[in-house]
Amino acid sequence: MGICRDSQHKRRSTGGRRIAIHKKRKYELGRPAAMTKMGEKRISTLRTMGGNKKYRALRLDHGNFSWPSESVTRKTRIIDVLYNAGNMEFVRTKTLTKGAVIMVDATPFRQFFVSKYNTILGQKKGKSVSEADQEVLNRKKSKHLQRKLDGRKEAAKIDSKITEQAATGRLMARISSRPGQSGRCDGYILEGKELEFYQRKLKK
Repeated sequence: MGICRDSQHKRRSTGGRRIAIHKKRKYELGRPAAMTKMGEKRISTLRTMGGNKKYRALRLDHGNFSWPSESVTRKTRIIDVLYNAGNMEFVRTKTLTKGAVIMVDATPFRQFFVSKYNTILGQKKGKSVSEADQEVLNRKKSKHLQRKLDGRKEAAKIDSKITEQAATGRLMARISSRPGQSGRCDGYILEGKELEFYQRKLKK
């Protein structure tokens, strides 16, 4: 039969049957879901209407994620799928879809934070500083740069929930792109009320 997106085969809102006035058309076709999984990048190209292209991501392991409150975007590794409002089976199968809540590597964001504020994000007392972070801290700075960094000290106060996550080396994020259509897995880091909401969901 094939997947069809027409509404001729459906009943009316009143429950009455519809008589089809034409056969299936190419422009009414539907395609199977991409069901993008975690793994080494694999993308297939589809020819669509008007000679355009769609990029089906079959496997993805990286994506561009933005940190809204800091207005910064970094490419980072996808670690795990935590929650999917559409279908919780996608969590078990590690399927990436738009709106899915995932866990990403915090390293690129920690490095950004160190270089901008000269402070380590999610540093626990008594724990040794990583070599990469220590290298940035020890970097030679001009007096002008030092004054700049000192002026940013007050702005370096971050949401405690983000700091707790950064200490573990992971951050919760939400996918905002459509991996099965664009071949990309991009999104944003969860903060504030939205982060609290999904943390409550995961506790249930």
